[in-house]
Amino acid sequence: MTIDNPQTPASPEPAAAVPAPVVKAAQPSSGPASQTQGRPPYGGRSGRRRDPNALSEDGLRETVVAINRVSKTVKGGKRFSFSALVVVGDGAGTVGFGLGKSREVQSSIQKANAQARKNLMKFALRGDTIPHEIQAKFGSGMVWMKPAAPGTGVIAGGGVRAVLEAGGIKNILTKSLGSKSAFNVVGATLRCLKLLRTSEETAKLRGK
Repeated sequence: MTIDNPQTPASPEPAAAVPAPVVKAAQPSSGPASQTQGRPPYGGRSGRRRDPNALSEDGLRETVVAINRVSKTVKGGKRFSFSALVVVGDGAGTVGFGLGKSREVQSSIQKANAQARKNLMKFALRGDTIPHEIQAKFGSGMVWMKPAAPGTGVIAGGGVRAVLEAGGIKNILTKSLGSKSAFNVVGATLRCLKLLRTSEETAKLRGK
């Protein structure tokens, strides 16, 4: 009697390798959210919002000094608008400022730029500083200026610095007294520059 050998069970085939999922690195978004991330919003009296070294097509440097939101109460409620203060200059002894109002920020800046270009004026320079010490008042704001040696820099802040940088002054000592309003400070700064006289102009006025 013969006994057949039992068949050995076939070994299972190895499972096919499953590729690992590919994880893509997150790409930075190019939408509006990423463009505004880290940038201060418009509004308030916090100073300039544009690059002070950027020049427009006509060769003038534009600086937004302040943007304020104002409201007017009417019968139907409140109406909000924006007020922009802009300083322009060529960096070589010419500067001006303008105030624009509109319901949109960009429109108010454009109006202020147009007005500033109409109010351009020239002032006296001695190298990269002013000829002499000067003090002037505009409204309730007062600004004092004094020439400084090369390497001192612009010792000023807020609206005073915006005007001086736009006008091309690189070394000066200043102090703002009285009102802290950006409009009054910028006006007093421009009045100081307007009163500057070189030694030749002073001698001519005295008949020498």
